[in-house]
Amino acid sequence: MSGAALGIEIIFVFFLALFILHRYGDFKKQHRLVIIATLLAWYLCFLIVFILPLDVSTTIYNRCKLAVNSSPPESSSSNNIINGSYPTSAPRKHKCFEPWSYIPDGIMPIFWRVVYWTSQFLTWILLPFMQSYARSGGFSITGKIKTALIENAIYYGTYLLIFGAFLIYVAVNPNFNLQWNQLQTIGIAAANTWGLFLLVLLLGYGLVEIPRSHWNGAKRGYLLMKTYFKVAKLMTEKADAEENLEDIMEEVRKVNESIKYNHPLRKCVDTILKKCPTEYQEKMGRNMDDYEDFDDRQNNYPSEKSLVKLHKQVIYSVQRHRRTQVQWRILLEQAFYLEDVAKNETSATRQFVHTFQFQEPENRITRYFYTPTVEWYWECLLRPWFYRILAIVLATFSVIVVWSECTFFSTKPVLSLFAVFIQLAERTYNYIYIEMACFLTIFFLSICVYSTVFRIRVFNYYYLASHHQTDAYSLLFSGMLFCRLTPPLCLNFLGLTHMDSSISHKNTQATAYTSIMGSMRVLSFIADGFYIYYPMLVVILCIATYFSLGTRCLNLLGFQQFMGDNEMTSDFIDEGKELIRRGACTATLKQAIMTSCILQRISFGRTLKHPIIKFTVLNIVIVLLVHF
Repeated sequence: MSGAALGIEIIFVFFLALFILHRYGDFKKQHRLVIIATLLAWYLCFLIVFILPLDVSTTIYNRCKLAVNSSPPESSSSNNIINGSYPTSAPRKHKCFEPWSYIPDGIMPIFWRVVYWTSQFLTWILLPFMQSYARSGGFSITGKIKTALIENAIYYGTYLLIFGAFLIYVAVNPNFNLQWNQLQTIGIAAANTWGLFLLVLLLGYGLVEIPRSHWNGAKRGYLLMKTYFKVAKLMTEKADAEENLEDIMEEVRKVNESIKYNHPLRKCVDTILKKCPTEYQEKMGRNMDDYEDFDDRQNNYPSEKSLVKLHKQVIYSVQRHRRTQVQWRILLEQAFYLEDVAKNETSATRQFVHTFQFQEPENRITRYFYTPTVEWYWECLLRPWFYRILAIVLATFSVIVVWSECTFFSTKPVLSLFAVFIQLAERTYNYIYIEMACFLTIFFLSICVYSTVFRIRVFNYYYLASHHQTDAYSLLFSGMLFCRLTPPLCLNFLGLTHMDSSISHKNTQATAYTSIMGSMRVLSFIADGFYIYYPMLVVILCIATYFSLGTRCLNLLGFQQFMGDNEMTSDFIDEGKELIRRGACTATLKQAIMTSCILQRISFGRTLKHPIIKFTVLNIVIVLLVHF
């Protein structure tokens, strides 16, 4: 099994990252380089989370071997006992059992070095450049690269200025004699400090919001009211997106009419038209058969720079319009389903009945096991209790994390509960328990941080929307955040479990991951100050999240958020109910028309066999159409 666990996890994590990216990105429409860069960033970050527990178990096994090899012989041990002293290391007769996931020496340092520096290259150099490239409205690769370089000039110039000033200060000051390794450690410490600053903010939100969202998930009335609220807000955004698209298409129409086929900028206009929706392309494609000599007319033609700006606006408005349309359909289906759950809770037959069938037919295996009876028991009886139990478990984990974040610097006595669990397992060398405890700990921390990244929305510039509706800019930005948050997250985890020698203050073998990070003692004010005391801020952030202070502040600023005791929220809920009622009428009409078409096809093929059935069914459909 030597190295087999590492290989299996490398393959598994790749498909996990690919699956999640497929849910948010659109492999068919988005540029391949955007998909590859985002996939690589997500993949490397997930790798760190999944492989780190193997590094911990391997390190504990190596410590055991060092303790056995460095233990005094049996005779000297007896002499020490006679003299009144006792041996502190493990006896030689103790045997170290190799863990099932043992990774041979020399592999992990190379692995971590490749993973870490590749992720840092992505987050600080490549992904910011690709963000500007993706949002550029240029019509050629050269133009997009030029725009990206100009936009990132300040971004990269700031880094070079700070780094250059630091080098000059070190060179002039005779008290500093930094070597390359120490300079590299300072760079890592700077990146981790920035990441830890953002990490604690996101962690404080996730530690409270994740258990609370699962607890509220057991309340059907709460979920339905919140869905009504989302429907009303999305309707406003959807109308704004449609209006914005109409305005942009009007500008495209004017440009299309002014620049004819023989104009040098006509290729740019054709490129813009290809990005427009099909119905607008058909409208603008008419009346374009005439040629005219633009040199003989003194028209004010738009410049190439204005076309670049228009191209960028078209890409953004079309993407936003498409996203709101898809989200509107999905949110309607969700609201209809929650209403069905409320109706079926009082069902005497204990069989789940759907009002509408929007989704595609499920496969035979799912239909065979997930019958209407099973669905009723799960949705109306078991699911609320499952969510409550899960919320209690997650809340317990959150309390343990908050306690450990405030006490992990204490080594005598050990107050961090995660460190206590790992040290108890280390005494018996129970590697399965060690890896499971490490994985559950770091996985929970990652879920709290990553889920917050997926929930964040910065107006319409950064928004991770599921069902393949996330734009390239947001995908790349999420990759940047993951690469900046994951290394300090893992260092914080090693500190919580006292696997970091700078926290435990023990002269023991460090993990391969810590050895790559380097000793933070080069910057003592960061190692002994910021890294230890700043995570305590998570207590204040958890309290602020529990009392929804951020939500209340956004409400005061005019950004409507869901709050149960707010009058504006009640108005949004009432508006959402009305919109759902209209959507239900429209959906019923569409379903009736589709049923009519299908039945007509079937009945036309069986006219001679079942004329009475055909007549009866068509009359029922006509009555439904007239009624709705």
